[in-house]
Amino acid sequence: MDFAFSDEQEQFRSTLRRFLAEFAPMAEVRRAMETPEGFEGALWKRMARELGLQGVHLPEVYGGQGFSFLELGIVQEELGRALVPTPYFSTICLAATAILSAGSEADRRALLPTIASGESTASLAWLESSGGWDLESVSLEYRPDGGSFVLDGVKTLVSDGGCADLLLVVARLPGTRGEEGITLLRVERGAPGVKLDVPPSLDPTRRQARLEFGGARAQAVGAAGAAGGALTRTLSEATVCLAFEVIGGAERCLEMAVAYAKTRVQFGRPIGAFQAVKHKCAEVLLELELARSAVYYAGWAAAEAREDLPLAASLAKAAGAEAYLRAAAENIQIHGGVGFTFEYDPQLYYKRAKACEIMLGDPTLHRASLAKRLGL
Repeated sequence: MDFAFSDEQEQFRSTLRRFLAEFAPMAEVRRAMETPEGFEGALWKRMARELGLQGVHLPEVYGGQGFSFLELGIVQEELGRALVPTPYFSTICLAATAILSAGSEADRRALLPTIASGESTASLAWLESSGGWDLESVSLEYRPDGGSFVLDGVKTLVSDGGCADLLLVVARLPGTRGEEGITLLRVERGAPGVKLDVPPSLDPTRRQARLEFGGARAQAVGAAGAAGGALTRTLSEATVCLAFEVIGGAERCLEMAVAYAKTRVQFGRPIGAFQAVKHKCAEVLLELELARSAVYYAGWAAAEAREDLPLAASLAKAAGAEAYLRAAAENIQIHGGVGFTFEYDPQLYYKRAKACEIMLGDPTLHRASLAKRLGL
């Protein structure tokens, strides 16, 4: 294992960071999150056209760049650092990865090129009212009807589901449990029988939708009833992607806090000169670096398709989410009263940190999963 990114990967990171600084500064972030779609379509297309970000880890045969999972992690880390409102996580880390894992060759050739080119967006509808992220918690059933399938039920907290061109729904055959009978189904957002609701969300930079299916017709992606193992792997990989995102956000929170502590003067001195503020920053740095080690290992485990990926993903998500939430909270505290106000940016990062803590399972759930897998 190489514990450092290559020179080419670091150059890619630098290029991406400059790109986001130029085209997605915080003023643009605030403007984009107020749009009806919740993101800027022109930026989405520029990301695909100029940097090929949407296809970074997809094979070239499907219109992608053919790089590894580590490059995908770098993209997620930088997007999280810049807090860019974009359907990248839902479209690439969830939907495209699910198609790549569970879809047939025909499905991949039909669906992935338009995603890689930035022409379409997608999302994966997994979570239900039970709140469980494992296959056992999937209760939405489908029934065969001629050459297609019919859906009746509800999915909740679907990332960017309100603006996704393509909805991928995880459902099961009646009477099945666990991985048995699990199928990935393709539904068009505007299809008859699909009702969308996008309520106000905690994180204004990433909207969540509620999907209600009433006799909606769907097509299977891959073999019907055989997607269980592939989707379990997809969720592990998406969990690692989210972990990359949270350490990018945590790093930015620490930078903001340190910069403010150097310039904010109280009692004739910068507040960063006071021991209490120094300790806050040092403790955040320590927690961030420990989490970063876990996340980078998980990224390597995903790139190498290692058997310990589920363990690494859970550890990375638990450590990363807690580090982000602490960094975001301390950033607000160091900023003082202005840190809570809408005009300042720390509150936006805190909202993203809290939303990411819950998404794909909170730290308590992932630590319980670790303990179960380790037989503790």
